[in-house]
Amino acid sequence: MFSVSIMPDLRTLPFAIHTGAGNMASDEAMLHSAADRGVASFRVYSWSEPTLSLGYFQPADVRLADEKIAGLAWVRRATGGATIVHDPPTELTYSLALPAGAEWHPKGESWICRMHRYLRETLKSVWGIETHLVVCGEERKLGPALCFRHQTPGDLLLNGQKIAGSAQRKHKGALLQHGSILLRQSPFAPSLPGLAELGGIAIHSDELAIALTRRLHVETGWTLAPAHWTDEELAETERIAREKYGAASWNGKR
Repeated sequence: MFSVSIMPDLRTLPFAIHTGAGNMASDEAMLHSAADRGVASFRVYSWSEPTLSLGYFQPADVRLADEKIAGLAWVRRATGGATIVHDPPTELTYSLALPAGAEWHPKGESWICRMHRYLRETLKSVWGIETHLVVCGEERKLGPALCFRHQTPGDLLLNGQKIAGSAQRKHKGALLQHGSILLRQSPFAPSLPGLAELGGIAIHSDELAIALTRRLHVETGWTLAPAHWTDEELAETERIAREKYGAASWNGKR
């Protein structure tokens, strides 16, 4: 008698635009759903205004070192890494929340490398853009504060410039990973060219979101199920945004 392998279901949440506090609270609610209810989720999103997200361990005043970004809205992430300039429509952000369990965490490759490899294959197959994954020994730090001036293992490069980076947080064995994809140069970070400048192709955020989601399905074999937030998650997101990511006690804690 043959056993039937049932592929896991990954919930794909609708594209949304929120404030920094709203986006970080939404990601945390996804992590809680993965940890407490075994719900895996993926979403791609944008920001309601140009916003800095600081890595968890960065001092709050790091944003003041550059006058171009000093006046922007900002929020502290629950994940590590350096400062990211989220300037719509020059940047696209994704997040992935996975429960504990071997079916969600295959051995042999970290999820940062895995997602960036999916992005690499997406850019190559759809737009003919060749990129490079940073490996150990190729690390470079080209600036003090901005994430896209740091090249660490797993980052995705195009013509020697970083165009995608991700960070993680774990909770009760579940994983939250979110990352930034630089579509084009932002006036707030003119030293950072994006896909448009480096690849010579203007890629719209909605096109990339659809293509990357399809690649995620092809590479994992998981069933991707479009869904909406539950009422409980929406209430939790609102609470977390108000009490944590929208509070000076969290954002200014370092």
